Amino acid sequence: MTDSPDIAPALGAALSARGYETLTAVQSAMLQDRARGRDLLVSAQTGSGKTVAFGIAIAPALMGEADRLPSAGRPLGLVIAPTRELAIQVRRELEWLYAEAGAKIASCVGGMDMRTERRALDQGAHIVVGTPGRLRDHITRGGLDMSDLRAVVLDEADEMLDLGFREDLEFILSEAPAERRTLMFSATVPPQIEQLARKFQKRAERIEVVSEGAQHDDIEYRTILVSPSERDGAVINSLLYFDATNTLVFCATREAVKRLTSRLANRGFRVVSLSGELSQAERTNALQAMRDGRARVCVATDVAARGLDLPNLDLVIHADLPSNPETLLHRSGRTGRAGRKGVCAIIVPHHRRGSANRLLKLANLKSQQMNAPSAADIDQKVRERIVADPALSEPLTEDEASFAAELLASHGPEKLAAAYIRQQLSMQPAPEDLSDGPVAPHDPSKGERPDTRFQNGDWFVISLGRNKRAEPRWLLPLICKAGGVTKSAIGSIRILDTETRFEVAPDQAEAYAKAIAKPGAVEKGVSIARLAADAPPAPARSRREFTSETDRPRPKKKHFDKKPPASAPGAARAEKRKLKKARKKLKAE
Repeated sequence: MTDSPDIAPALGAALSARGYETLTAVQSAMLQDRARGRDLLVSAQTGSGKTVAFGIAIAPALMGEADRLPSAGRPLGLVIAPTRELAIQVRRELEWLYAEAGAKIASCVGGMDMRTERRALDQGAHIVVGTPGRLRDHITRGGLDMSDLRAVVLDEADEMLDLGFREDLEFILSEAPAERRTLMFSATVPPQIEQLARKFQKRAERIEVVSEGAQHDDIEYRTILVSPSERDGAVINSLLYFDATNTLVFCATREAVKRLTSRLANRGFRVVSLSGELSQAERTNALQAMRDGRARVCVATDVAARGLDLPNLDLVIHADLPSNPETLLHRSGRTGRAGRKGVCAIIVPHHRRGSANRLLKLANLKSQQMNAPSAADIDQKVRERIVADPALSEPLTEDEASFAAELLASHGPEKLAAAYIRQQLSMQPAPEDLSDGPVAPHDPSKGERPDTRFQNGDWFVISLGRNKRAEPRWLLPLICKAGGVTKSAIGSIRILDTETRFEVAPDQAEAYAKAIAKPGAVEKGVSIARLAADAPPAPARSRREFTSETDRPRPKKKHFDKKPPASAPGAARAEKRKLKKARKKLKAE
């Protein structure tokens, strides 16, 4: 397939040298008659080989009938990517693909020295790869002359629009020559992409590549249920249990990345981090450490969810639940690539089990539920790996056989085996002691559900009441999260005018009190405290009482249509969401 007459000979030779025997579906689609020479709008799932695909697609426009590219001058091709890492990765892929063609490739990405990039552009380049903001900077400053441009590629176009790059993309495309090919590659094609295609493409051919198997059929999904306070421990035990060559752990925020990275490093894991606050050099070094084996675990925000292709990435762990199905798919798609099998572990606090199930359903994925691996589970896996170690079955050299006989004569087989076991075990970080898994769901055939409510619990007070429009639908999760408990630990809840008093199970009250005393346990402006033993749970005739069980009042449907009150917890987050796109853009650039 790689020596097809439809592929430029220089690219065919590079593919063969790289070990390509057949092309993927999206790569083969670029050779079809309907795709030749036309503008394309291509959708294909992550990990399908899109970089090589558009490299093959634009070759005729760049090279014509020649075997090699002409001398480098003004760029002939432009590839736009949403993030620095993806742009650098695309450049790396195109460098080997176009090596036989004599291509000179330059990159223009945020975080790098603009003067160095300007010198590279002045010296000439056949293809320029960059991020939207930096490319626009070079165009406006006269550093990037696109007058000879023959092809423009938008890689991960939907992600660029999500990050707020629409204005930059429209500027770049409007500055490019009218007589050019425009190829848009995207995992999904939302209405915004279609609008962009209609505006800047000419009768684009729509190509939708469907995988031969089910979505992510090379990925085995595991849902790991844990107590909210044991998330980090579950990540540690999952790393030890699966023992993948390389692992990517996703967190929701930069602070979570820093904290988890520090904890894993302290436990002896070879770990690096990747987030938007790091400099370009730091991010490049982190990825290189994963590629050359100096690190085996990378803890990252969603900046690594798109486009990155790390070698031997066999495990993805969602330490924080993704916010939507698209993020889940893109995060998980970092493993199970190019026919290689992978595992995706989703760490789910007990109280968010329903959210996780809905997320998987919306993503059309099936996941096997399991408890977090225990120390005994990990010990059993370690023993199995020691017994199956390939080094034990390798033939001995003469020197090794002589030395082995000497050791056997001096110490005996049992002592040598024990020393080998101790050596192997000493290389493993110690597992975490985690609590037992969640209670199994009630079986109706076994009679009525037992009454799990308790009596004589300890009372606490939170500084939210009817004046802040306290409602069960957001009050109970807030109370549980603050103390790291599930709703089964919360008894009666009494909403008053300016506060709410709630009951905590006697056996969990002390742990709850310690949890809420930690900095950051509750949102800013909200406080939780323990009531004195002689304080009444609530004044007479001034309370609204319910429990966390089935007698909790259900808000009427119309309540869900109302905007959250400005004084409710989370109002600050709602205000911050107005700057979300701008912040995403800053992260990527």
